[in-house]
Amino acid sequence: MKKHNAIKAVLITLLLFTILTWIFPAAIFSGEYVEQGRVQMGLFDLFNYPLTSISYFGYIVLFIVLVGGFYGILYKIPAYRSFLDKIVAKVSGKEKVVLAITMILLAVLTSICGLQIGLAIFVPFIVSLILLMGYDKIVAALTVVGSIGVGLAGTTYAYNNIASLLSALALDLDYEIGIRFIILVLGLILLMFNVFMYIKKNKTKKGDKLEKNSIKKVEVKEEVIEDSNKTSKKAVTSKAAKTSKTQKSTKKGKTSKNNNKAALKDEDIIVVKESVVADGKEDFVPTIVNSKHKIWPFVIGFILLFILLVLAFIPWGETGFGVKFFTELSDNTREFELFGFPIFAKLLGQFNAFGEWSITDMLLPLGLLVLIFALIYKVKFSDICEGFANGVKKALAPAFVAMLVYAILVLVTYHPFQLVIYKAILGLSKGFNIATTSIVALLASLFNSDSNYVFNSVLPYYVTQVTNSDNYTTVGIMFQSLYGLTMLVAPTSLVLMGVLSYLKVSYKEWLKNAWKFLVSFLVVLLILFIILALI
Repeated sequence: MKKHNAIKAVLITLLLFTILTWIFPAAIFSGEYVEQGRVQMGLFDLFNYPLTSISYFGYIVLFIVLVGGFYGILYKIPAYRSFLDKIVAKVSGKEKVVLAITMILLAVLTSICGLQIGLAIFVPFIVSLILLMGYDKIVAALTVVGSIGVGLAGTTYAYNNIASLLSALALDLDYEIGIRFIILVLGLILLMFNVFMYIKKNKTKKGDKLEKNSIKKVEVKEEVIEDSNKTSKKAVTSKAAKTSKTQKSTKKGKTSKNNNKAALKDEDIIVVKESVVADGKEDFVPTIVNSKHKIWPFVIGFILLFILLVLAFIPWGETGFGVKFFTELSDNTREFELFGFPIFAKLLGQFNAFGEWSITDMLLPLGLLVLIFALIYKVKFSDICEGFANGVKKALAPAFVAMLVYAILVLVTYHPFQLVIYKAILGLSKGFNIATTSIVALLASLFNSDSNYVFNSVLPYYVTQVTNSDNYTTVGIMFQSLYGLTMLVAPTSLVLMGVLSYLKVSYKEWLKNAWKFLVSFLVVLLILFIILALI
């Protein structure tokens, strides 16, 4: 059960919240505070709510599964490993710079585009690179989860993440934008400092490899095949031997083709040196195959995928930067007719303009991209199916976590005990109070995994208790930044628990290595709240 510790933590949280429905009465706010008595959750609900979560949030579960399938197919293409190795070789000696750039990109994309879930498209790729650079899974988790959490805390133009907050507090999208940017920068500085301190603490004296996951050698089996013109070598690791048969010389002295069409041509040379796969990392990087494979399709493909993701999710429209170009472009595309036939409208079906995409809109580009890769590298259909199945299998744990996290959201929505708690805490003081507001914001973020559910659960009632609107910009800063902080530690955080389940890192291990960053970030935020309240 150790490798499924994240699932265990979410299940325990689900059971604890179930008990809370028996302890606290339910209450809702619909213009006024209305108590509903106790609305307990029963045993049948415990099994029904995960299914209910699928009906509302199943598209997220499906997205995670299909991203897993995408990378499963890539693992069947040896050139993908060559692509990763080429990047790692290029950045040799600059690994910390790469980590810093990765953190900045993830945080900024989350802050501006609201891509905390959409970034799952690149998470396996990023994890592979981090591990191949010699770092361990904790570094990978801190980089991915920490950056996204900081991006949520320092949300700037990601309208969809804070729409309910803006509505409840009557704020504009760019309210206190300078302060929110400062939170983003300070969070990144603290994250980088803690990640680099962790790396320094866990480095061996001899080199750059981490001590806990030291690199080990794997036996390499080498076969020499000779013909009349040349000699070729093929080395196969024990793991690689499971996925591709060793080439054998024919009677004429020529080698037979590899069963996987994605492998090299007969005249190519495959040389696998000492394994650079560390303990526990082999599930997250493709099999080692250094070869003459062309990697330019992967370079172009991933660059285009990244550009598409950014363009599609930047809030261009009225709820963001007010750019109408992409809306007009999509309208013109739909209306375009060829000989009186709306060719693009019929061919593409319903599609959104850039700036209005959802994560499910990215599934078509992902499918087309992996199809192009399969065609270029001549991957067998059977290998595509096998790779897809293997990738889906790896994604099942994060997908199950997503289902459970949203089941908890269904629970606290159908059994609204939380407002009773918020009322009691806010009643401890009159008007705006940093302490009570912070506690309520943290609890609301713990109970509700989705930001808009967080804000809707308490802010409509909050503004009836704190009526001085001069404080609302500070309240907005507090709620959105503390939500981002909570998503770095709460067992109801989809990003956190999903990444931990993917990496097979225990929740306890995460807290052990992330607590300094969490505490320092909280202290910085509280100091900032006090300054804002005094201004």
